Amino acid sequence: MKNSQGSLLVVDDDKYILEAMADYLRKLGYRTETAGACAQAMNRMREYPFDVVICDVNLPDQDGFHLLEWACREQPETAVIMLTGYGTIESAVEAIRIGAFDYLTKPVIDDELNLSIQRALGQRRIVEENKNLRQQLDQKYGLGNIIGRDYKMSKMFDLIESVADTRTSVLILGENGTGKTMTARSIHHLSNRKDKPFVEVACGALPDTLLESELFGHVAGAFTGAAHDKMGKFLQADGGTLFLDEIATASPQLQVKLLRVLQDREFEPVGGTKTYKVDCRLILATNENLEQMVADGRFRQDLYYRINVISLVQPPLRERVGDIPLLAEHYLKHFIEQTGRSILGIDEQAMHLLQRYSWPGNVRELVNVIERAVVLNHGGRITPADLPDSIHKQLDTSNIPAHFGGNSLKSALANPERQILLEALESNGWNRQETARMLGVNRTTLYKKMKKFGISFENCHA
Repeated sequence: MKNSQGSLLVVDDDKYILEAMADYLRKLGYRTETAGACAQAMNRMREYPFDVVICDVNLPDQDGFHLLEWACREQPETAVIMLTGYGTIESAVEAIRIGAFDYLTKPVIDDELNLSIQRALGQRRIVEENKNLRQQLDQKYGLGNIIGRDYKMSKMFDLIESVADTRTSVLILGENGTGKTMTARSIHHLSNRKDKPFVEVACGALPDTLLESELFGHVAGAFTGAAHDKMGKFLQADGGTLFLDEIATASPQLQVKLLRVLQDREFEPVGGTKTYKVDCRLILATNENLEQMVADGRFRQDLYYRINVISLVQPPLRERVGDIPLLAEHYLKHFIEQTGRSILGIDEQAMHLLQRYSWPGNVRELVNVIERAVVLNHGGRITPADLPDSIHKQLDTSNIPAHFGGNSLKSALANPERQILLEALESNGWNRQETARMLGVNRTTLYKKMKKFGISFENCHA
């Protein structure tokens, strides 16, 4: 039996009508089953998730409205089309109110029934697509997509979950490439505004005059080239979230307007007099030291205090060494799927180099390095040869002591090991058990190494 069209259950106490309708629907390609009573229909529906149920109102045990109510409660994804031989407006309205997809009067015209079924299946496909899209969005923008078990990252996750469902403005601080945009999207996605727009503006990418128009919109004739009214990003984000990246680049004039929007939730378009009210949550990000900019007179103090209610610090990759293997493996899997290459993984030497590199470009740079390695690799595992010269050069120069002493080779070998220990301890909040697990050694070995390199126990909270 063809199943491409959809699965149907026809419910009617008149055997002649029941079989005639079922034969017609089967010829159209529908997987069609039948039932002659309400209880029998419920049993069939428990056994199999039908796409559409076509149900007569008049049944021998319970009426069709009873089946409709049960279906809406127990199997809400199944569409129910009601049939009756004595249709009234009142009963049709009642059926739709309870949750019927459609209401048809006997004798049913074949084309009318088929059209109703097609509409019901179309709506079901849309619902299914929306559900799949929601799952994809959860995977793409949910908190689980921000990868990290580092102590600093755990603290950031806790803060994100605490502030996500509030209206409070959030300031995300961090170097370029640390993932500030992804964090902003996750905050929006975890909030009660997730079904509303998320609008992003890169403030540093536009000159002041254009940026003001981009944010607040403009009226026709406001400036040369403004031929039409333009809606700004604040209005586009109404009800949702507006993410302003590189906020430190905003001009003094723009800072004044931003302060007003934050305080009063209202603004006027460039060249306009009409005042607009907006309800949007602001998330801002910068890689600059705003506190120092305030001290230097380059950023308004009142605006700084207004946007710095909740601040999240996105740690640089060099401070979360323990997360590098997680991130590297995650992006390796992503690029293997994307390219179809047969790569077994990253070998130990290459991973060691990745963990010792300082990552000035942070996670963004790591993503590029992994993509490059996947493209260059000829099968097997990613090796040091697949990594760019910038990593090799930095590590080669960082291992050469400035002044050679009697034990220069021993010192050169010890310094990187001590640094790795310190970074691992810091990454795990100085938890010795977690640090030992991350480094693949037991606690006793870790204690001996810490003692050897003069790393103090004083700040540990194991």
